[in-house]
Amino acid sequence: MTLFSIDNPVFVTYMITAAIMILKIMGQGWMTVYRMLNSKSGLASPEDLQKGLINRNPHPEQLDRNDYVDRSRRMHRNDLENIPAFLVCGLLFVAIDPTVQLANILMYGFVAARLLHTLAYATKQSHEIRATFYTIGSLAVVIMAVKVLMAVV
Repeated sequence: MTLFSIDNPVFVTYMITAAIMILKIMGQGWMTVYRMLNSKSGLASPEDLQKGLINRNPHPEQLDRNDYVDRSRRMHRNDLENIPAFLVCGLLFVAIDPTVQLANILMYGFVAARLLHTLAYATKQSHEIRATFYTIGSLAVVIMAVKVLMAVV
């Protein structure tokens, strides 16, 4: 069995969790676009005011900040600050051949923490609640990184 094969249950865990997180990043981008279209506001750039099939009646106020759109944009930015580290570190973690139990706890734990962070952000929970989920996910990646370093040093 090679480490990067579907015969390796740790790699399968990585593939599942990585795919979920990739869908999360891409889906959040689409959510932001949906919110801009739905509210006809929160556009990001002046050139977005050009008349087109979707924006038939552009007006300067569409560039004004809109929390409905901006909240999704912040959630997307937060994903882009956290998920790529998981994607890279998770692959390195697979390479050191950890136990399936540890990989499942850390990788599925990260996914659960990110999804709960998104739910907390979307429902306007306090910073402390969001920070708790961020911390759990962050610690999962930190533990994986430390395990990688320990295995190679």
